Amino acid sequence: MKHERIEINPEVMVGKPVVKGTRLTVEFILRKLGAGMTEDQIIADHPRLTHEDIHVALAFAADYMRNDEVIYG
Repeated sequence: MKHERIEINPEVMVGKPVVKGTRLTVEFILRKLGAGMTEDQIIADHPRLTHEDIHVALAFAADYMRNDEVIYG
């Protein structure tokens, strides 16, 4: 699946997937959500983000996990 709002560029955040136009990584957004923050709280802290950006980050992560082998240990 193509994610037009997600950018992977070795010159931005060492190549980690980020929301275009920000330096906010998909990982950062997932960690904020995992820590219990709401979308509105994340956006209040980072006003350049939108609800759509957060949803795209989640979709990107889900697609990435679908293609990765997960090891439980």
